[in-house]
Amino acid sequence: MVRIADRLTRYVRRMGFQRAADRRERSEAVGLQDLFLSGWFGADTGEVFTGFPVGPDDTYLDVGCGNGGATMFAARQGCAVIATDVQADKVAAVERRLEAAGASRFRCLVSDSDPLPLPGASVTRVVCSEVMEHVPDPGRFLAELVRVGEPGALYLLTVPDPASEAIQRELAPESYWRVPNHVRVFSRDEFADTVERAGLRIEARHFVGFYASVWWTLFWPAGTALDDPDHALLDAWTRTWRLLLTHPDGTRIKQALDRALPKSQVIIARKAA
Repeated sequence: MVRIADRLTRYVRRMGFQRAADRRERSEAVGLQDLFLSGWFGADTGEVFTGFPVGPDDTYLDVGCGNGGATMFAARQGCAVIATDVQADKVAAVERRLEAAGASRFRCLVSDSDPLPLPGASVTRVVCSEVMEHVPDPGRFLAELVRVGEPGALYLLTVPDPASEAIQRELAPESYWRVPNHVRVFSRDEFADTVERAGLRIEARHFVGFYASVWWTLFWPAGTALDDPDHALLDAWTRTWRLLLTHPDGTRIKQALDRALPKSQVIIARKAA
């Protein structure tokens, strides 16, 4: 498994991409750079996201692990990791990635988190990214995540921002809004209230992902497959964003756009000690 940070460094150094043979690779590279600039995967700081450090003393739980990018990062920081997802094929793929990377302290579980097959107060770090919008009862779901956290456990929670979801409401197919996809949109106040009602104290809030908001806006009219998103519209957007990020004022412009039209709202919260 190639380190996410190593891949990002390689791509950033090759910012020209003129000789890249594959559009998907270029899109992935720009997406990784955007994530890095947004605060994800801080290899130098050991933070999964800004303000969410992980290390060898942590037991890390990734609920809805997806392709396992955050899980892999935590494993490289020396955490004991637990990856769960409702999709068995994704869990199996993450398990293979961890094995190939030489990770020695990990568990991969197929679970809908109702309940989690874990004892109470057993983990120190919990990540749940872009999952709560899929579940029928977010309060119950989050209470289960809180149950398994040790006193003082740190939580990294993300859901789509209502600004970007409003655009998807106009463009995405009806299936986007049906089980197992997005069944709710969290207002910013509702997201914070749900987290606090579960007994967590919010330590920081962030709004990120303008690049992804526009990418998804263009994805629907492009009419291409998600596993092979090769289309002139998407390629043009990738090239435009790449050029912006190379501009001397690119980072500041990105931050302003992230605040204006974020794809995701991010909360870092802590369980009472």
